[in-house]
Amino acid sequence: MALARIEILEGRTVEAKQAMVMAVRQALSEALRAPDDDPLVRLTEYPAEQYTLPCPRRHSERFTLVEVTMFAGRSMDTKRRLYDAVISRLSALDVPAHDILIVLHEPPMHNWAVNGGTPADEADVGFEVEI
Repeated sequence: MALARIEILEGRTVEAKQAMVMAVRQALSEALRAPDDDPLVRLTEYPAEQYTLPCPRRHSERFTLVEVTMFAGRSMDTKRRLYDAVISRLSALDVPAHDILIVLHEPPMHNWAVNGGTPADEADVGFEVEI
């Protein structure tokens, strides 16, 4: 299971935002070998006055923060595959690679309640986590 939140500055079209959501969802599914319909991806946009760029000399108004919360247990190779997939797919949508920041959060499976409240480490989640 993976959840992602994309944060951007206002100003992109509806189509561009939808494409970003799908790009991150596909990257998560591909890199984590999860079912296509598993990742939940949300996009939040902020007016410029409510968002400071981390390094204005280096980052543009295309700056994109992608935060991913996923089960703990993925290998460093899998995480690299995820980073590469997100960067590749968003870059194809005219988001410069240097304007993309990805942060992973990895709570242990027992901190996730799935299937009506079952701890995820006691449930069949439908895919392998330790990859």
